[in-house]
Amino acid sequence: MTLAGLMMDRPLLVAPLMQFAAAYHGDTAIVTRSIEGPLHRTTYAETYRRIQQLAHALLTLGVKPGDRVATLAWNTWRHFELYYAVAGIGAVCHTVNPRLPAEQIRFILNHAEDRLVFFDISFAAIAAELQGTIPSVRHFIALTDAAHMPPELVGVPAYEDLLAPQPETFIWPEFDENTAASLCYTSGTTGMPKGVLYSHRSLVLHSYGMMSACGINGRDVALPVVPMFHVNAWGVPYAAPMVGAAQVYAGRALDGASLFDLMDSEGVTCAQGVPTIWMGFIAHMRAVGRKPKNLARVLIGGSAAPPAMVEVFEHEFAVEVNQGWGMTEMAPLGVVNTLKRKFENLSPAEKIALKSKQGHALFNVDLRLLDDEDNEIAHDGTTSGRLQVRGPWIVKAYFKEPDSALTADGWFDTGDIATLDADGYLHITDRAKDIIKSGGEWISSVDLENAVAGHPEIALAAVIGVPHPRWQERPLLVCVAKGDSRPTLAEMNLYLGQKVPKWWLPDALEYVAALPIGPTGKIQKARPREQFKDYRLAG
Repeated sequence: MTLAGLMMDRPLLVAPLMQFAAAYHGDTAIVTRSIEGPLHRTTYAETYRRIQQLAHALLTLGVKPGDRVATLAWNTWRHFELYYAVAGIGAVCHTVNPRLPAEQIRFILNHAEDRLVFFDISFAAIAAELQGTIPSVRHFIALTDAAHMPPELVGVPAYEDLLAPQPETFIWPEFDENTAASLCYTSGTTGMPKGVLYSHRSLVLHSYGMMSACGINGRDVALPVVPMFHVNAWGVPYAAPMVGAAQVYAGRALDGASLFDLMDSEGVTCAQGVPTIWMGFIAHMRAVGRKPKNLARVLIGGSAAPPAMVEVFEHEFAVEVNQGWGMTEMAPLGVVNTLKRKFENLSPAEKIALKSKQGHALFNVDLRLLDDEDNEIAHDGTTSGRLQVRGPWIVKAYFKEPDSALTADGWFDTGDIATLDADGYLHITDRAKDIIKSGGEWISSVDLENAVAGHPEIALAAVIGVPHPRWQERPLLVCVAKGDSRPTLAEMNLYLGQKVPKWWLPDALEYVAALPIGPTGKIQKARPREQFKDYRLAG
């Protein structure tokens, strides 16, 4: 018989994160480039007072435990307030990606049966189009004050007017830590989006994991470039209050120059975002000849960080790069790349190669690789297999779907193909649907794209498999050029031949005016696949 420990049993809930931040880091700043234009400055203490007012306002609007409350909003202090007030009263904060097609937004809101929709005034047209089409929604509320109310929405209340009359103190209910707190939907690239419902417990544990792996601490000024509507800004709005880190929110101005100016003026020390955002940011740093004065490190995720991007950050601008990997179903962070001490004496090129892997698992996240016969494969850094994960912040079922999302023995299949080396470093070689099968061997479209990313005359690239009469599939390289120059296939393969195995080299090259960037900042390959579906290679 086991012996129970004699420790207090306190539930892991979201609201205490802000209670802690207000009590012990009350004067720490939260700065936002507001949707209305000017910079907005507040503190954890003032924000916590407003969160308590918002909790009262939600109750007056009839929100009950378990109700879903939707947001269509950028990264701002108001969106941050919603995170905590909604979850704190036992309801569910449902962040909706406004970049999704209109029919997907409508599907998501109807599927979630949201009671309220809070929207930034830049999304007033979307809100107006949605009004009257979501039977469950009782109110649309504009995240602004009376002076900036959008004229196209009649009878819609202003957020600030809702808060103004409410008391500034609130007694938070205590409930089971497995209660739902946040709802995010997958990006829907292979069908309609699916809902992932995070518990209070999973969000708090994920915050501990992110804080430890990414090194966010009370001396930091963090700027999550990744949107708050994309998997809770990778958990930064929960992890930062846990350690009292200052926060800076960019609103909707995500171009390289705007991000640079905000980071420079506010002393940002760390930032988090996807590679497509960092491309414009790097271009601006090169144009002005320096980095933002206090920027020390960036976390890159969402898609693989090209080695050339890592090299630019670290060697040209002395900004440390940590790559992260995860997915909506993982809350999202499961793997972070930090160099172990034994690798400190590697050459710069060797460090870049290692940092271009996704990294090693966080504590509480288990990884395994399986072959086609469901046998676990060796962690030798070369043998690829299907990546499966498990842990306390990983999905077990999708919202409103009766079937488990797990394998029979309790693992979640990510849909990725990967290797693991003896030191535990994960390298995602492809999505299962994107891997190119050539003569019985696999070619990684991700690694090829990352190699192309370093070419000075190429802006964007996608690699897709096209039929080949002998080898089954071979790579077609689809590129967007930076300027007027169009390197030939032979020139591109001469460049790539120094970076990838010779038998990986593309068999064909096509240029397009643009490649579609999806709502989460990734290149969407469905369109080039459709465009080149009848492409045929010579034997």
